[in-house]
Amino acid sequence: MKSYTIALMPGDGIGPEIIAEGVKVIEKAGELFGFKVEWRKYDNGADKYLATGELITEETLRDIRKNCKAIYLGAFGDPRVKPGILEKGILLKTRFYFDQFVNLRPVKLLEGVECPLKGKGPKDVDFTVVRENTEDFYVGIGNRAKIGKSKQELSVLRSLYQVKFGLDIETQGSEIAYQIGVLSRKGSERVIRYAFELAKKNKADKVYAVDKANVLSDVYGFWREVVLDVAKGYPGITPEFAFVDAITMWFVKNPEWFKVVVAPNMFGDIITDLGAMIQGGLGLAPGGNINPGGISMFEPIHGSAPKYKGLNVANPLATIWAGALMLEEIGEKKAASAIVDTIASVVKEGKVRTKDLGGNNTTRETGDEVVRRLDDFG
Repeated sequence: MKSYTIALMPGDGIGPEIIAEGVKVIEKAGELFGFKVEWRKYDNGADKYLATGELITEETLRDIRKNCKAIYLGAFGDPRVKPGILEKGILLKTRFYFDQFVNLRPVKLLEGVECPLKGKGPKDVDFTVVRENTEDFYVGIGNRAKIGKSKQELSVLRSLYQVKFGLDIETQGSEIAYQIGVLSRKGSERVIRYAFELAKKNKADKVYAVDKANVLSDVYGFWREVVLDVAKGYPGITPEFAFVDAITMWFVKNPEWFKVVVAPNMFGDIITDLGAMIQGGLGLAPGGNINPGGISMFEPIHGSAPKYKGLNVANPLATIWAGALMLEEIGEKKAASAIVDTIASVVKEGKVRTKDLGGNNTTRETGDEVVRRLDDFG
């Protein structure tokens, strides 16, 4: 029997509750499809940070690299910790360490889920957003400075304001903040190629590429060049450019246009939350952080929802669905398909629903129902 060692990071808030249901479903799928999962648990999160000041260490990351096939994650975030500390110190650090350059977000409306878009149904909302995951404005190059205290920052300001705008910023006591977005040809090309390969696999004739090249022409004009270069290798697939503000409108008005969308990091982060809403809410939105040749990480895209911690009311379906993405990535495609089909069946039937979907079932009851119904698809 095949065996996989998976890193388990329950995280904060509702994370441990929802990940427990995902574990149950994956273990049941293993029984049905002939594989076994050994879970290697890591207790990174707010409690550990508050007790020790430690986020995720190089030792932990090396241990995962040495022993694990993939990472299954609950959620990070805690009101006792300043926003950004856990996210940057654990989540982003892990993504960068394992070079998980694709953030994969299926946006699929299931039968039985009400779409907030008038007149739209499951046939209209079924696409995938491929978000670049390691570059753009997330590279962490930025600072704040008071003029008169930093020659380096002042030099940057002079260049920006005096040369480009003809403005004098020599005012003592002024303060500035700046953030630099960086795209590389290699980083852009590999994620764009991933999107075109996905379109080829799914028999889509277009890849929509998101940017803001009309204003941020240097960085996103470069992005467009790479899109066109990659597209030359896929003669049956047309690249279609869309500004980020426009694509948010078209997601709402005509979601049926889209099958594969590729976006730089920041814009992808924004539009995938919109995607979650049009597919019925965050409780149904799975995500994968993919390194096709290495260790990938899978999670629901929602946060840790600390106010619901311990109440057994959170919807675990996004986490269970993320587990299916993980199984597909490691090669257990039949098990992955069976889990997604089971989720769709449970939602369509509507007998077991959490509060966010209009029901009153608990987190555990929802997980138990998926486990029970998985027999029908195994």
